[in-house]
Amino acid sequence: DSVSGGNPVIPLIPIVRARVAREDQDAATWVHRGATSQDILDTALMNVGREVAGRTAQSLRATAGALLGLAQRHRDDPAAARTITQHAVPTTLGLKAATWMRGIVRAQRRLGDVAARLPAQLGGAGGTLASFVELFGPDEAAALPARFAAEVGLQAPEAPWHTDRWPITELGDALAAAVAAVGVFASDVALLARTEIGEAAVAAPGGSSAMPQKQNPVDAVLIRSAALRAPGLAAQLHLAAGLAVDERPDGAWHAEWPALQELMRLALGAAARADALAAGLTLDADRARQNLDLTGGLIVSERLGAVLTPLIGAARFSQLIAGAGAGAPLADAIRALPEAAGLDVDALLDPAEYLGLAASLTDQAVRRALQEGIRP
Repeated sequence: DSVSGGNPVIPLIPIVRARVAREDQDAATWVHRGATSQDILDTALMNVGREVAGRTAQSLRATAGALLGLAQRHRDDPAAARTITQHAVPTTLGLKAATWMRGIVRAQRRLGDVAARLPAQLGGAGGTLASFVELFGPDEAAALPARFAAEVGLQAPEAPWHTDRWPITELGDALAAAVAAVGVFASDVALLARTEIGEAAVAAPGGSSAMPQKQNPVDAVLIRSAALRAPGLAAQLHLAAGLAVDERPDGAWHAEWPALQELMRLALGAAARADALAAGLTLDADRARQNLDLTGGLIVSERLGAVLTPLIGAARFSQLIAGAGAGAPLADAIRALPEAAGLDVDALLDPAEYLGLAASLTDQAVRRALQEGIRP
């Protein structure tokens, strides 16, 4: 069985041979002839990986489409940018959505590129194709891997890759990057959907067994769970690849199977949940504006520094900000400055007047996504 032979292909071969023999006894003699177990299992992994990558990419594309619509809809709606959990400077809800989308589009593109390069495996017992040379001659043996790859719908390998595990690590890295991209999106949604922030709302919240008022962003939670686990699985694949010794690994190959299987499962699930999350996500521009006003204008301190420091000096400006942070109205403090007599204080403190290139960065992300076929 699989345990006694060290892999599931060994007990599979007699079953396949018997089934082929029912139809063609002569053909049955050619089942697995010249190949090795790793040829079969690696090829199967690549076929499964290609399908998983394709399905994951489809979900990522749908997610990006929903986020593209949010980016367009909220292009000019100001919101607080947060760095190290605190209000930083103003940004827009549209740029937040565009940033999520950009990362997801990049991950989707990378998955597609990797899936298109996944190769079949056919190297024979020691990676030399010696049995095929004996059976068919060197020219036919050299052409056989490409013909085999065409039959199973994979790329022709440059050479047997029994211990050159780049197809596994590149697939794993692309899957982990996809999970990370939706993890960023989900983590931000979980933050913005907090009761005290309220800048985002999900369409299908989960409840609580004890607290009937709860509106839990369950999809975001599940995606975050996947994002916490995926990097370790990708690292396991690299660890196994680095210990693929001789012409057939002694345990490193076997360690890939559960790690890659779990990583594929996480990528499929996280991408599907991201699709559902994005499709039902709403952003609240009014609440975002209310949150911008929580610090009474301190969110534009960077701008104030550029305008006021040349007029009053760095020391007085620091005192001004410290006083506002202690509760003194910032607008009144600025109006009290003789040096600020000519300034439009209301405009100076308006977060919507300090958005930098947020709109153009959003437009740029939207244009590039549309060029790649993403549609809202």
